[in-house]
Amino acid sequence: MAVKEDLRTSVKTAETPRPLRLSRAQRTALLKALADPKRFELLERISRASCPLGCSDAREALAISPATLSHHIKELQTSGLIDVRREGKFHYLSVKPGVLEALATYLQSLSPASCPTR
Repeated sequence: MAVKEDLRTSVKTAETPRPLRLSRAQRTALLKALADPKRFELLERISRASCPLGCSDAREALAISPATLSHHIKELQTSGLIDVRREGKFHYLSVKPGVLEALATYLQSLSPASCPTR
């Protein structure tokens, strides 16, 4: 009987992940990183890819130099928006789980509450 309770508890914990909470500094860094049109386009490409996006694919899609791509990747990574996985000489880009959702939730919370009519 105790084994079943332990299993139920572990399943319950796994089913309800804690939502990501962003500090003011994190929100500012995210929004600053997204303010550049090419970086925003890069993030769109990364998020729409069915699997982690290779840097060579990203460079071809955006038609930018390798140095510029490297700069944009570093900005997105530093802000906490993407993960970069290295396999040999290749790098693969993916969106960090929960970050965009947390930012969207925060931005939604800024919408004005309905004002009572007078």
